[in-house]
Amino acid sequence: MKPLVVITGASSGFGAEIAKQFNADGFPMLLLGRRTDKIEALAKDFDNVMIESVDVTDYAQFETAIRKAEAKYGKTDLLVNNAGLMLLGNVQNQSPAEWQTMLNTNVMGVLNGTQIVLNDMREREHGTILNMSSLAGKKTFVNHAAYVASKFGVHGLSETVREESAAKNVRVMMVAPGAAETELLTHVTSDSALTDYNAWKETMGGLTLDPKHVAETVKFMYDMPQEVNIREVDIAATKQDA
Repeated sequence: MKPLVVITGASSGFGAEIAKQFNADGFPMLLLGRRTDKIEALAKDFDNVMIESVDVTDYAQFETAIRKAEAKYGKTDLLVNNAGLMLLGNVQNQSPAEWQTMLNTNVMGVLNGTQIVLNDMREREHGTILNMSSLAGKKTFVNHAAYVASKFGVHGLSETVREESAAKNVRVMMVAPGAAETELLTHVTSDSALTDYNAWKETMGGLTLDPKHVAETVKFMYDMPQEVNIREVDIAATKQDA
């Protein structure tokens, strides 16, 4: 049997498409998310899959789910830290609670998952952690200040852990998508920020990146030999100029 793949935020968007890619290639998977009904619908025809309701900010809950899957399928060979939130708003008036929610999920969730699997990977000198960041992790966007802060954090922590783990043959990878057709915008509470975003989207012809192409990229990166680490891929719709 192929090794275990763990995907957070697997209920929709990038996570769901990544799950489809790895299922098609016969990998056992642990799919994590808070909306397990959506994951169950996605995975109804999958083989060798476990589904758990997990909040990635809850370390104990996160670790329990991973250890349960490892007991059945063996140690995690790939962790995709995909769970994330994008709550757009201007610092002048955005709720600090929204800042904290994003930082908890987008940064602490990634750190939690990383620590849960990292030591086993270092001991085995084999394994891959792939963190889903954003182009907002390397450049700024209006109404994205707290989100940008969280994704700059993902970029920074990913590169740091990669440097620390390179000698142990553990790969830390990062994918930074641009604007994409996911459910991220459904959580935005600022009408003005949403209006601005949609106006920007129209400058791209109303179409942004299809998540399936991000998933194909993730699979390509992982399929490289363990001694090859594609450290970062930036991917966006061709018409996205920012």
